[in-house]
Amino acid sequence: MKGKFVLAQTASAGDPAVNSEKARALARRAWEAFQPDVLVFPEMFMSYFPFGTERETVLAAAQPLDGPFVTQMRALARQYGMWLVFGMTEAPEDPAERRSRNTVVVLDAQGALAAAYRKTHLYDAFGYRESEAVKPGERLFDPIETPFGKLGLLTCYELRFPEVARDQRGKGADVLLLPTAWAAGKLKAAQLHTLVAARALENGVYVLACNQCGPDTSGESLAADPMGVPLAAAGEGEALLLVCTDTERVQEVRALVPSYDQRRPELY
Repeated sequence: MKGKFVLAQTASAGDPAVNSEKARALARRAWEAFQPDVLVFPEMFMSYFPFGTERETVLAAAQPLDGPFVTQMRALARQYGMWLVFGMTEAPEDPAERRSRNTVVVLDAQGALAAAYRKTHLYDAFGYRESEAVKPGERLFDPIETPFGKLGLLTCYELRFPEVARDQRGKGADVLLLPTAWAAGKLKAAQLHTLVAARALENGVYVLACNQCGPDTSGESLAADPMGVPLAAAGEGEALLLVCTDTERVQEVRALVPSYDQRRPELY
């Protein structure tokens, strides 16, 4: 099964209405240029705020899964007949809860909600404390069957945990989607490239990372094939990045490098 993915590297605003308009413009451009099966947006695409933003500001922009932003994105998926994947700030279920959720939504080509994943491993590193404002999810993603292979999902910082990608591989994923808001900083872009290639190679999967770009994030979205070979990479600015996948390549690499099947978990 072959898939045509477009990674929409962009800089989101704090206002969901602004980002909804941006989504429409990017979807139109992607469709006219590539007619993709899947259009992927970054982590926190619905409303992005720099670290340190007042919690009340972030919570005021948060929305539920049946809110206006997701509803508009569902209509956009139906309009073009393509899958959409995007990050959002999900409103707390309990009004007394002061932490939102960092959620990635997957919509199918008919605009139906195929999946929603709440980030489980939060970015408490490099001087940041995501857990102060975000409530972690309680379970890893369950990969979903699609016409272009089985899709797994992880979010940004989770790339640094080999166990998360290995869990997705163990559940049969062929392609791992990685919406990110990868923070800029010394060696950060190099780390992103290294980790994407490593997760792809050690699991025999495609890894597609779609990043925010702007003053706080590094851009440089990229994709690696199941052998860890770079397929495409963006620069620091806004870009649409085409990535083509093929599950035959997945099987070919796994037959050549069967390291997943050669594990000895009784020793670990």
